[in-house]
Amino acid sequence: MPKEVAGERDNVDVHAKLAELRQVVEKARSMPMSASAVVNRGEVLDLIDELATAVDSASQESHRVVVERESVVDEGRREAERIVADARDERARIISDTDVYRVAKRQADEIVRQARIEAEEMRKETDDYVDAKLANFEITLERTTEAVKRGRERLAGRSAFADLTSDAVDEIKLPEHLDS
Repeated sequence: MPKEVAGERDNVDVHAKLAELRQVVEKARSMPMSASAVVNRGEVLDLIDELATAVDSASQESHRVVVERESVVDEGRREAERIVADARDERARIISDTDVYRVAKRQADEIVRQARIEAEEMRKETDDYVDAKLANFEITLERTTEAVKRGRERLAGRSAFADLTSDAVDEIKLPEHLDS
């Protein structure tokens, strides 16, 4: 699967999970005789909003970097093509004289070689830059996923407390100094 498609799919899954987590928190039942749930709704909802903002920002930055990379590579190609065309024109102009032709051929070959080296260096620098940005985006997505997992685990833990009945609470033996 191409990276762009996989990245978009992951982005959609993260947003879907955030929406699902939000819905679960909003519909969570309160603890008996308390206004709180096992998970503090405001805190979890704020975290969800922050994660959504971070994912959107990282996604926009990643897209911008990819577009910028393509522009830089295209510019490098155009410059290399211009340099090669200039070298060919120069060679054709001085081809009548053999010595001049040999010198010109060497210079043209050197210009082409330099242009290729520069284009390769530009491409490598651009690829490194894009890779660094994508790595940062990947870290953000991993942190987001971990935060969602923790939120879901907290919600799962809350339901375990809800299963305690008053009979189960009566069966709990307290130390003598606390039993009254």
